[in-house]
Amino acid sequence: MCLAIPGLITKIQDGEATVDYGGVSKHADLSLMEKAALGDIVLVHAGFVIQILDKKAGEELQKLVKATLDVL
Repeated sequence: MCLAIPGLITKIQDGEATVDYGGVSKHADLSLMEKAALGDIVLVHAGFVIQILDKKAGEELQKLVKATLDVL
């Protein structure tokens, strides 16, 4: 099973975004979603930003992922 994980873009440089996943930051390639901007909540799959989420939907999805991980 493959998952796309929501995160907040905190930095953009040279076609890469730094994405925060609730305290853990990773780099993601922006070549599939070049219009992503600082402060966007995005879905990242396999190291690529694949979708920009509506702010409210993105925040709800981040809470759901956190709640799920807290149970595990």
